[in-house]
Amino acid sequence: MHVNRLAREKSPYLLQHAHNPVDWYAWGEEAFEKARKEDKPIFLSIGYSTCHWCHVMERESFENEEIAEMVNRWFVPIKVDREERPDIDQIYMAYVQASTGGGGWPMSVWLTPDLKPFVGGTYFPPDNRYGRAGFPIVLERIAEAWKNDRAKIVESSHAVMEQLKSRANSNPDDENSNERIGTAVLDAAYQQFRRAFDSKLGGFGSAPKFPRPSIYNFLLRYAHRTGNEEARDMVIETLLAMARGGMHDQLGGGFHRYSVDEYWFVPHFEKMLYDQAQLAISYLEAFQLTADEKLAQTARRILDYVLRDMTAANPGGSHSDAGPGGFFSAEDADSASDADRPNDKSEGAFYIWSFAEVQALLGDATARQFAHHYGMEEEGNVRNDPHHEFTGRNILFEAHTPESEERDDAAAMRVAALKLFEHRAKRPRPYLDDKILTSWNGLMISALAKAAAILDRPEYATAARRAADFILSTLRRPDGTLLRRYRDGDAAIDGMLDDYAFFVQGLLDLYEVTFEFRYLAAALALTEKQCELFEDKTGGGFYASAQPDANALMRVKDDYDGAEPSGNSISLSNLLRLSRITGRESFEHSARRLVAALRDRAAEAPSAVPQFLAACELDLAPPKEIVVAGAFDGTIMRRLWARFDPHRILLHAAPAIADWQPATTEMSAPEGETAVFLCENFTCQAPARNEADLERLLK
Repeated sequence: MHVNRLAREKSPYLLQHAHNPVDWYAWGEEAFEKARKEDKPIFLSIGYSTCHWCHVMERESFENEEIAEMVNRWFVPIKVDREERPDIDQIYMAYVQASTGGGGWPMSVWLTPDLKPFVGGTYFPPDNRYGRAGFPIVLERIAEAWKNDRAKIVESSHAVMEQLKSRANSNPDDENSNERIGTAVLDAAYQQFRRAFDSKLGGFGSAPKFPRPSIYNFLLRYAHRTGNEEARDMVIETLLAMARGGMHDQLGGGFHRYSVDEYWFVPHFEKMLYDQAQLAISYLEAFQLTADEKLAQTARRILDYVLRDMTAANPGGSHSDAGPGGFFSAEDADSASDADRPNDKSEGAFYIWSFAEVQALLGDATARQFAHHYGMEEEGNVRNDPHHEFTGRNILFEAHTPESEERDDAAAMRVAALKLFEHRAKRPRPYLDDKILTSWNGLMISALAKAAAILDRPEYATAARRAADFILSTLRRPDGTLLRRYRDGDAAIDGMLDDYAFFVQGLLDLYEVTFEFRYLAAALALTEKQCELFEDKTGGGFYASAQPDANALMRVKDDYDGAEPSGNSISLSNLLRLSRITGRESFEHSARRLVAALRDRAAEAPSAVPQFLAACELDLAPPKEIVVAGAFDGTIMRRLWARFDPHRILLHAAPAIADWQPATTEMSAPEGETAVFLCENFTCQAPARNEADLERLLK
């Protein structure tokens, strides 16, 4: 069996390629020195462990002895895990998008020995198909061009990189550096999303349909300010449609990565932690607005799935040695259909069902009732499956809602679903990427903290605390800097911007739920460190990495709110919240400069930066603090969290915050009682001491 250098790595993605005949290197000086010494171009392959087409390209090409020999003969091959090194991924993805008009993973880029890209693409098949040249032909052509036309290659690469550097380093107009984003930009963003909205099926755009929670975050805040019910309803309709669809794991909870069709029916089956965290918050906020129990139930099922299957040190679970309290990164789309053939994997095998299987488990009558509820058909419910992976099988979706059934029937369906869930648990599970990322854990801490308060589930707050404490104790150095990744006992890789921004957001949300000052203090210290390490003091905003990799071509300032929000967008919200809590002028100044840095981007393409615009909604909102004094009355606290109020700051009148909020020293309640103070535009109202007073105060 082949063993290459990747066997020394901790990344699950790199380890998946440790036995390829390709002579892979990890990103680092050993590979760069070989390229320089042998005057060979570099073949850089970037992906992640649960990427379906990454698996396909590995099976077809990187495990092929003949193709591997071509790669090894002509190039120095390097593998990068994009989830561990987003700074490297962002640089070369920018090149691929600029040179080809598209991007994705696996990303394939050829570099000069000094790391400048000159050819880029994504997946290449092993032979000519899908309208793409076969990988061996591509390798041969690039090797020939490097030999015979190198000057042209180098010149072209230099021109593209200079263009990308110029775009990355543009400076804002100083005359407008203190202005907020105007409502005209927010209106334009709303109109763009309104035009893209699928009024029949929910979602934005056509197939494939990706959940993009940053859009929902913006639209709900836009509706909150403007009273525009259509903006709110687009989000509610989308979330309800997603919950009914096959993209939602109807048995186990949680959401798959995206729907390949416009109906939210056939998913790409991988499950990502960042999707679960962001979507849980979307469903929670929609529940606050509507009191629709279906939305609350979906949020609970997301979080229960994460705590059951994606949490390290799950009591009684199978991950007790992986690390105390953090959350794993992803579950793969592919899995084996048969435990006796573990390498014979197909997409969705863990999740799909034949009617005969269900019939054998439930009996004929109950199976037919179950099939009616979940849209199953005896011959399978997937039409036009090009790869035949779903032929004769069923993807479960909510074909008939519980409201349309008798109560006894709904209870019977819950029992039947539990039987299928327990049977499914015996199948070979999809591959679990068990690395713990600070950034994605920050998102999940936010979701669990909010859910603990909104749904009155204290166990969610306990899980959020455990994860936050794990990161603070294991992934924070003595000098206050963060590390990015923990796996197999190893904490490593300098934290990136999203690690700081997402984790700070999680700490602020956790403070508002627990009122434990240590989380607020940690958020403050980490934001100070982030400004020290990442902030562009000239152009405003934050770079993706603290210092450029010694071999990186440039520092990138990411602003696109895609599947994950950008670190800059979340940073703006954090800075505004901390500025209002502490009164620190430095945070307000950094926020103003960040707005100025992204102003042109927001004006030119508002739909690209919805999370940034959500933060701009906070920027426009007048200061509003709710201060709780005295004991924590459960009824009053539930009432505080029952209302969608995205722009308020929630504080506890404790001595620790008196230096920042002197007025809190005068806020108190009789022993054993609770008082709630509302302060808007630096003026505080008389306190509410019971539920009725609080309701009047909040209105």
